[in-house]
Amino acid sequence: MKLGMSFKPLALMRYAMVATVPLASVGASAQSIVVASTTSTEQSGLFAHLLPEFKKASGVDVKVVAQGTGQALDMGRRGDADVLFVHDQAAEEKIVADGFAVKRFAVMYNDFVLVGPKADPAKTRGTDIVQALKRLSATNAAFISRGDKSGTHAAELRFWKIAESTQSKGGGYKECGCGMGPALNIASSSGAYVLADRGTWLSFRNRGDLALLVEGDKRLFNQYGVMLVNPARHPHVKVVDGQKFVAWLVSAPGQAVIAGYKIGGEQLFFPNASQ
Repeated sequence: MKLGMSFKPLALMRYAMVATVPLASVGASAQSIVVASTTSTEQSGLFAHLLPEFKKASGVDVKVVAQGTGQALDMGRRGDADVLFVHDQAAEEKIVADGFAVKRFAVMYNDFVLVGPKADPAKTRGTDIVQALKRLSATNAAFISRGDKSGTHAAELRFWKIAESTQSKGGGYKECGCGMGPALNIASSSGAYVLADRGTWLSFRNRGDLALLVEGDKRLFNQYGVMLVNPARHPHVKVVDGQKFVAWLVSAPGQAVIAGYKIGGEQLFFPNASQ
């Protein structure tokens, strides 16, 4: 599937305070910020590709705390991070509405995929995630849920709700309370199904008998957003350097770096900040 042609990018309203923040020169004194982010951006290898380029452009170091999106947003509420870079749009909009973040910017997208045993005993293979989940429930197939209030977990729960299977996910349903990489490892070792973001799946090397079974459903669209934690709530937030990171991510150079991250020639994330 050519993901870049499958989904209509979300619109982005530019925010003058961020867009006009100049980047520091490379020779500036050492500075650092804390970015609370989802495990998919870390475990897919995106940050290892992205952050050295940001450091060259700004002189700012970034410490990433990678966890589920829900936990990352909680860090923002507590003021334990300067910037939030996550993928649960409804939750992101709420934290802005509640005054804990300044403004949300769309950055990039990819999609979710259903992964499972190559033999596909539950017969889920296709392009319909809801029908696939109904098959998993009906056959009591082994399914590993993140169960960690991450963006992937939130998406999974939405799909179960659409499938009208929120109360009956089948006897094989288990929550691991873990990140995307560990969830894939459990699925690989136990022959289970799992919902994953495409970026982490592409970078995952311990696949064993796992194969990609469901993709292409428009409901699997996975948007990422970035937000500065509100200094009005937490005065210690590093506003200037945090804004530099936000501004760079949505700038042409930052978007180009995101687009340039590939594994085996396949692009993992698709920038859409300007659309």
